[in-house]
Amino acid sequence: MKNFKTYLAALSISLVACNQDDSNSSSNDQGVKLQSHSETPVFLTKKSGFENLDIYALLSSEDQLVDSPNFVYGSMADGAGLLKNSDGTFTLINNIEADYSIARITLDKTFKPVKGEYILNAAATANTAMCSGSLITPEEHGFGPLYFSGGEWGGSSKGVFAVDPFKNADDAELATMLPALGQWDTENAVPLGKDAYSDKTVVIIGDDKSDNTTPKGQLAMYVGNRGDLAGGNLYGLKVTSAGINFEMDMAEGTSYNVEFVEYTERTYNELETESAALGIMGFSRVEDIDYRKGSASNNREFYFAVTGRKSSGLVGKGSTYGRIYKVVLNANNPLLGTITCVLDGDNLTGIAKQFHSPDNVCVTENYVYIQEDPNGYPDTADKMHNAQLYQYNIQTGALKVVLECDQTSAQAAGYGTTSSTWELTGMIDISDRVGVDGTFLLITQNHGWENANFTDVNANPNSSSNEGSVIYIVRGLER
Repeated sequence: MKNFKTYLAALSISLVACNQDDSNSSSNDQGVKLQSHSETPVFLTKKSGFENLDIYALLSSEDQLVDSPNFVYGSMADGAGLLKNSDGTFTLINNIEADYSIARITLDKTFKPVKGEYILNAAATANTAMCSGSLITPEEHGFGPLYFSGGEWGGSSKGVFAVDPFKNADDAELATMLPALGQWDTENAVPLGKDAYSDKTVVIIGDDKSDNTTPKGQLAMYVGNRGDLAGGNLYGLKVTSAGINFEMDMAEGTSYNVEFVEYTERTYNELETESAALGIMGFSRVEDIDYRKGSASNNREFYFAVTGRKSSGLVGKGSTYGRIYKVVLNANNPLLGTITCVLDGDNLTGIAKQFHSPDNVCVTENYVYIQEDPNGYPDTADKMHNAQLYQYNIQTGALKVVLECDQTSAQAAGYGTTSSTWELTGMIDISDRVGVDGTFLLITQNHGWENANFTDVNANPNSSSNEGSVIYIVRGLER
């Protein structure tokens, strides 16, 4: 993958074109059987109204896979994407954030993990954390298959990585980046569905930049011809409605006009300087992004999480406890639209008063599923909880808590401590691929659950992180 255009050509695509009951399982007539395969118990507590969910532990850092006994599901697993292969098996691409790497996990026809390997290692990423990720397919995006991963913290490769899901693991030290999409503290880069704009590829990019006095996380947009990831233009979101200078000037539930203003720069420091000069809106850490499914108009509606940051210098400027924003793009021009804060964790009497650092989002046709990564300041009774998964109803505006990490039971069983709060992350809808409606993957970063063996030398031989990760199957959620 030294040459991106050559790689695309090789793919025949063009740059222009514990609530677990082990006695239960779910099956379909294609041979998929959803059940636990990990020796790690389920440490997720289902909330009221979601008692009928089935939750299975699929894989954890303490498991050994039959076809790759030396593979380790490493530290702080994050963004993911799932492919169903022509032979009925499955390929899971999964970022391993704290090992600065990307893993490929093969699941057999029954959906049992059988093999793991690293297809991008710490040498390839220059020790840069691989955070949220997006799987691109011809069926959904009009080009691919590719996997986009954001280079966020720790190293020098800030920007967007493009990975062939089927690349040879022997080439794990080779990486391809997309300089036309800019350099950021990149959390994610998400192409909208192919129906959003018939002849364009529109990629939304989240910048997780943090600052104690000025919100500096940008929301960027790359626009190119269908499948063109090199020759397009780069833009930043600017709120054009009068009187809006900071994100906290935008009231929950009110829509504001936006336009995406073109950048001339592409490199890290220069983009930050140009963002300020152009009046691009700064947020307190733009985290994950996802778009609505179901129709062309839905594909032009996307949601993103601002996780927030606690600092006296940010009061009145940037979110402290986190927000969820909705952006609706113009049907004829992706550079125009509206932005609305639909959920505000800083409104301590509002619907999202429990929010403690929303970090990741998974958007279906009718719901936004919001995953928390608590930043360690539960200043009110409503925020005194472990990481929670929320369900936001796009049509009605209702917000419900689906489940919560059960760290008390985990500590009692020897899986970490309650003093290090876990993160929920990496949630993706896999219903169509496994043929079982309402089926999702969900990951926990089990901070505090430490073992010297929880890293793989093929990912990062010098890793200083040894915290475990667990990936779950959650079945029974509405879509």
